[in-house]
Amino acid sequence: MALKSEETPGSARTAPVFDVGIDERVPISGAIGLGVQNILGMAGLLIFPALIGTAFKLPHSDIAYLYGVTFMTSGLVVILQSVLLLRLPIVQGPYAGSLAAVLAVGHAKGGSLGAAFGSMVIAGLIWCVLAIPIRKYGLITYLSRFVRDPIISAVIVLILATQLTSTALPNWLGTPQSPGFGDGVNLISGLVGAVLVIALTVLPRGRLPRRLAVLAGVVAGTIVYAIFEPTTFGEVGQNVGVIVPRVFPFGFHVEGDLVLIFFITLFPAIAESIATYDIVASWGGQDLSGYRVSQGVFGEVLGSTVGAVFGGMSTLAYPDNIGLLRTTRVGSRYVTLTTGIILLALGGLEPFDRLLVAVPLPVLAAVGTVLFGVLFASAIDVLGKVRWTRENLMLGGVPFITAIGGLFIPEATLRAMPLTIRLVFGQPMILGTVLLIVMKGAFSLRRLGDRDLEERVLGGSEEAEAAPGRA
Repeated sequence: MALKSEETPGSARTAPVFDVGIDERVPISGAIGLGVQNILGMAGLLIFPALIGTAFKLPHSDIAYLYGVTFMTSGLVVILQSVLLLRLPIVQGPYAGSLAAVLAVGHAKGGSLGAAFGSMVIAGLIWCVLAIPIRKYGLITYLSRFVRDPIISAVIVLILATQLTSTALPNWLGTPQSPGFGDGVNLISGLVGAVLVIALTVLPRGRLPRRLAVLAGVVAGTIVYAIFEPTTFGEVGQNVGVIVPRVFPFGFHVEGDLVLIFFITLFPAIAESIATYDIVASWGGQDLSGYRVSQGVFGEVLGSTVGAVFGGMSTLAYPDNIGLLRTTRVGSRYVTLTTGIILLALGGLEPFDRLLVAVPLPVLAAVGTVLFGVLFASAIDVLGKVRWTRENLMLGGVPFITAIGGLFIPEATLRAMPLTIRLVFGQPMILGTVLLIVMKGAFSLRRLGDRDLEERVLGGSEEAEAAPGRA
């Protein structure tokens, strides 16, 4: 049964696509299996901490700490979103824009990880204040009216899915220096995983194979990879210990310009999450009030801010898992609650972190390619309901083409730009979201101006007709 919203949402609703509804429960065993699938689909959890550790030449103990706190940050936000605030099956994971900002500002002149995370916390606190849920008059309520327009939400997801292609096939194939490249193991093991996900999703009539398709694909691909190439599964049981979060583990320092960078960087994550909320709610046949959206955004920025205090990254609604929802057709928010509990409980266990790190990247990238394709197609499905006026043609085309063009800007050109401008042009989600909101706002103001002019003209004509003695 659809929930009644306090305000009329900005987009049309579609028939539910889930076999298991958003508010329905599933057996614990099934929830755990789907929760593990969710974790395996969060490639950022497995890649981003290692990228930071490699970039800043951190010791293995610090890299292990980054993995643990990233898991726990994601788990905290997922729990908040599933049962306390948003109440949708939204899995939240580390945000690529936040990673790019940390790497950029951390290596800037006078920058450090302490300055990066300290400034991220202040930017997050500002967003927490702006996102405080207020019925009817909250900032996020007004922002959601723009973002939840089908043309806006769909183009944001299109930009996101297209940007993710840079991490899909390239990581699937690997590089000439990576294990499994020369003998084709990367390609074959990834192909096994991807084909199995597609087959289990499309061919069987039963629901169980579809719900476990991603997990089965990852396991099968990993087995094929391990037959030909060494893995680190043997290290899972070594140095058993617990990771305890530490307050500002890399120091604390705040720079005003870095706060501005992280504030800007969080904006597209918030806009993308709002768009995702609306799409997932429509799949489950639910309407969202602006107040409920505000609760979701507040939970996201609050969790991200708390995570940054302990060295974790900002989170956003994870695109891989949105594709997983459509693939499994299980929309239960209690599955995402289970995912959050697993992340929070096991994120601090070093053996669990090593187990997930041992899954070959080519297999994850291949399975991710399937999920990104489903996500892209879902955005096109939303665009099919759009009325293609001249304004919508501009909104649908210009921000998308401009944003994706940022992927092809030469590195030398980006290095010649100021840091803030470099981040905007180098991250399609940031550039595309800003363009969409600015253009949508400009078109709305133009329509208001035309309406005011029309009212003045009509008012003047009525006065002329009513005035005596005038021709």
